[in-house]
This record gives sequence, C-alpha cells and structure tokens, in this order.
Amino acid sequence: MLALLVVVLAVFGSGCTRGQDAAAAPTSGPVVLQAGAPGEAPERISAEAAEAIEPPPHTPADVAFVAGMLHHHAQALDMTALVADRTSIDSLASFAERMDISQYDEIDLMVSWLEARGEPVPDVGPGSAHARGDHGEHMMPGMLTAEQMDRLAAADGVEFDLLFLDAMTFHHEGALLMVEDLYALEDGSGQDNDLFTMASHIDADQRIEIDRMAELREEVAAGS
Repeated sequence: MLALLVVVLAVFGSGCTRGQDAAAAPTSGPVVLQAGAPGEAPERISAEAAEAIEPPPHTPADVAFVAGMLHHHAQALDMTALVADRTSIDSLASFAERMDISQYDEIDLMVSWLEARGEPVPDVGPGSAHARGDHGEHMMPGMLTAEQMDRLAAADGVEFDLLFLDAMTFHHEGALLMVEDLYALEDGSGQDNDLFTMASHIDADQRIEIDRMAELREEVAAGS
C-alpha cells in the first residue's frame, strides 16, 4: 500500500508566554511523517528520505479502470449530444453543456495518464462502439445498451427529459461503482498518485451532477 506522507507545519502564535523556554519551542519548517502499517505509529523521516520514496507502480486493474472510464465518458457525451434538439427546458441544455466540459477535461486527463505509462488508448471518439452501447461480452456498470440509446434518441420533449435524467443518473451511479470497485482491490490498485486524484475528482463530479439531475427532474415534472 502507498506510504502516506503527512506534512505538519509548525505554526507559531503570538500567545506564547514570555517566560517560555526557547529551547523547548519546536523548530521551524515542515515535519514529514511516514505512515506505518495498520496499528503502528507513523515514523518521522527527513525531507530527503521523503523525496526518495518511489511512487507505487500502476497495475493492470488501474489500466482497465481508466480504459473503461474512457468508454463510460464517451457514452455520456453521446447522450448529452442529444439534449439540445430534444429537451423542453433550457436548464437541462445548460446542464448538458457544463457536463460536456467536465467530461472532455477528464477524458484528456485519462488519455494523458495512459500515454505517460505507455499503455494503449482505446477509441473513444463520437459514436464509438462502446458509446453506442455495443459492449460485446463486457458491460460496465451504468452503461446503456444499444436499444436504450436508440430509445433515448427517439424521444422528445418531456418524455426525453425524464428518460435522459433517469438514464444519466443510472450512468453516473455506475461510474461511482467503478471507482468503489477500484479502491476495494487489495493488489495495490488505485494507489498511483495521479490516478487516485483523477478517480477522486470523477467521484466528486458524479455525485454533484446526480444531485443536480434530481433537481432538474423535479423541474421537468412540475412543468409537465
């Protein structure tokens, strides 16, 4: 497991008593603590030793997660591309535009992560097989089938809005499950620093958007 480093900054307030022994005052600068094994106390190490610690290697499960999440995001973009011509409310169109920005940003990060580690980058362009719902034998959590994508594309107005919000909420919940499954592995997966940051960001974004979609669903239902 990744050795966690905790940097504790010594902050001095003006409330120290005048008679305090200067020799007892803590030294300035950061104190670096390396977390021990479960149940063990952390160990104080030098800044040089902290910099020398090698980051954990990425695992096949890490690569599978990023490749799978790329396909997942690609389908989300295919879904949001349907909104502008079908929605009955401007607020849903605005939501889809903001979602596009976050999805493209995360796709760029995932592609860069794979390239930096010499791993293959899957085809996730608009209309790619996975985005269309053609998953073959493997279907990731939250992914829509080709039939479900066709039904969404055929809908319009309020029917489309409700179908889109339900489908995208299901889609986001699947992404959360993918992150949860990655962190549940005990083979060192999910410990790569960049991947951990990226997965945490995806998790946070999905939760925020799920809450927003619940509000939009109420708005659509109230106006129908």
